[in-house]
Amino acid sequence: MLFSFNIYILIIICMTVAGIAVFVTLYFVEAGYGILLNSRWGRTIKSRTGWLIMEAPVFIVMAVLFVLFGKNVQSGNLLIFFLFMLHYLHRAFIYPFLIVGNGKMPVSIILMGVFFNLINGVLQGEWLFAHAPLNYYGEINQLIISKRFIAGVILFFGGMGFNIDSDRRLRLARRVGAQRGDNHGTHYLPEGGGFRFVTSPNYLGEIIEWCGFAIMSWSLSGLLFAFWTIANLVPRAASTWKRHKELRSDEVEKRKLMRVFPYIY
Repeated sequence: MLFSFNIYILIIICMTVAGIAVFVTLYFVEAGYGILLNSRWGRTIKSRTGWLIMEAPVFIVMAVLFVLFGKNVQSGNLLIFFLFMLHYLHRAFIYPFLIVGNGKMPVSIILMGVFFNLINGVLQGEWLFAHAPLNYYGEINQLIISKRFIAGVILFFGGMGFNIDSDRRLRLARRVGAQRGDNHGTHYLPEGGGFRFVTSPNYLGEIIEWCGFAIMSWSLSGLLFAFWTIANLVPRAASTWKRHKELRSDEVEKRKLMRVFPYIY
């Protein structure tokens, strides 16, 4: 292990307080990337490179912790680990190369993302490989018949699929826009899928996914990650909805689109 269970708990508490602060702050300060790109955030690089740099560290950290401490844990722990890694395999090494257009991302936001991902990776790895009690997950054959795991994994894959589909619809809209000569920086509001209900279904998918992970891992670090996902993406979804209202108010009103939670917010 890298640190004691008491330090693990202390980091969880500090990150929870920080998450509350981030949630409140993001309602007043927009994170300037994507549709909210803002020059005030400083130097930018290509979005493809930015997403790779930002998301790869958590995959690498978890892989290193697995090599160092994961050899003697039960197979149930490893299943939770591999499901976590499956998300970041896509997010870090597949998603960036699917991005359409020449979008930019501020280096400052990338560095903040790297910092969070490093902490998150260490917390998830420490729990799975050091602090989870013996038989907490048991072996795979025991874990996969647990009602809690089944509920969590359904939400996890359902949210992941919803997120990937929403990203696909955004890419398709950008390709169509590029074919008709729109500016590379143009952002669109696709139709179909989750876009029938909200302006940020990709964020909704990710929230569902990590809530599912929190349930199936049943850990403080899993719960913290779900909380941070909500704290980061709900205010961002509100800002995205506001920007779409500025750009295409009639369409948002006509389709009665909410921000991130259908019929609610």
